[in-house]
Amino acid sequence: MSEKDLAQRKSGVATLSTIVAALLLSGCVGLPSSGPTGYDVRRAAEGKKGEFSYQLVDVRSLADLPLPPARATPTIAEIEQQPTDILGPGDVLNISVYEVGVKLFGNVGRGIGSPAAGGFDPSSSAERLPPTRVDDYGFIRVPYVGRLQVAGRSVAEVQQMIQDGLQGMTQAPQVLVNVQESITNSVILSGEVSRPGRLVLPTNRETLAEAIALAGGYRGAAKDAVVRIRRGDQAYEVRVSDLLEAPDTDIRVAPGDRITVVNRPQTFSVLGAANRADEIVFPRTPLSLAQAVALSGGSNPQQGDAAAVFVFRFVRQADGTERPTVYQLNMMRPGAYLLAQKFLMRDRDVLFVGNARANQLTKFVQLISQLFIPVVTVQTTVANATE
Repeated sequence: MSEKDLAQRKSGVATLSTIVAALLLSGCVGLPSSGPTGYDVRRAAEGKKGEFSYQLVDVRSLADLPLPPARATPTIAEIEQQPTDILGPGDVLNISVYEVGVKLFGNVGRGIGSPAAGGFDPSSSAERLPPTRVDDYGFIRVPYVGRLQVAGRSVAEVQQMIQDGLQGMTQAPQVLVNVQESITNSVILSGEVSRPGRLVLPTNRETLAEAIALAGGYRGAAKDAVVRIRRGDQAYEVRVSDLLEAPDTDIRVAPGDRITVVNRPQTFSVLGAANRADEIVFPRTPLSLAQAVALSGGSNPQQGDAAAVFVFRFVRQADGTERPTVYQLNMMRPGAYLLAQKFLMRDRDVLFVGNARANQLTKFVQLISQLFIPVVTVQTTVANATE
């Protein structure tokens, strides 16, 4: 080998050494990564200055598991049950007046004394007035009686009011009132129900779940459906699955309620060195951490660290504030798989699989190989060509 070739090789080695040293000094920080390592997550939990602090819980026993999510607590005050025939604005009434002798309203109805009607006085007859709507101020107008305030009164009370008003005008008047269209004693259902619209409450004892059933039931999966009920300035929200599993979350609906059923699936996000980075819809409820890890494909054997499986969550405190909390499970311990079956996932949880620290060294070696194997190959080729 000539002195010139020897000098070129020495120059190449020196250049290679300089680049390697520079990469080593950088601490591999610039290498691509899908997220922090388990060590980084634990260190950041110490809440160093300038970092977002959170509580780290190392789940090693049943005592370390988070409490099961609390069921929704009804936030709407119960109202006193009222009769189903209480009238109000918008209700449409059918009013029939029965008379004998000289008719004040005329003889347009069939005589109730006919054999088909029970054998009473054949001279008696019924007059059915046109449908009467309760106006926005709660009044109706009846011929020969005048304007009557009926809002807040029962059907029986309105019958008596009309009958008293007709006294002295016709012989032995009898009045029958029934509700043709009830607005007051109804609720509005909308959203993911089979028959949205106005629902008249048959008994005024119906619960939220029963009202949905009377509307044909909800469309789709119960685990994805959320019911919102608004009563005046109060509101309450509960999942349909909770209504079915926990009767104490159900409440009695009241006339005037607005009920909406919306489709809002529960999801969790998978990030880090898992085999699948995605937002995943709960396939069933409740969903355990073991099932969530299985849905994500588990830790990537080439990049992930099974000892660094984390669940990031905001935990609501008794005072209403939310505390950022991170739960860690070391899936290299056999007992962790049993704990993972008891760990319940919640809506919007983040499942994170930490990067293996050894993976950084592997990436560094691969990077060096990609950078310098072509250089060495070229130098070898040139050297062989000059010999």
